[in-house]
Amino acid sequence: MSKNSRAVLAVSALLSVATVVAVHVQQRRERERLHSGVLRDLERQRQKKENIRLLEEQIALTKQLMEERDKARMEEGSQQS
Repeated sequence: MSKNSRAVLAVSALLSVATVVAVHVQQRRERERLHSGVLRDLERQRQKKENIRLLEEQIALTKQLMEERDKARMEEGSQQS
């Protein structure tokens, strides 16, 4: 083999290896990005459930406060009569 053909073979082999490595690295990054997306979605769902729970708790407390306020007003009205 001539020097030129060896050089071309070596360069093409190196480019092929570099291409394969680049594709594997890209696939790994994509897989990690997709996995982190799943983790973000799970965290978002957990946060949404927590927000709903807090909202329901707040609604219950508001209802309880309004009932107590109405009861106190009724008692004030009956005491004034």
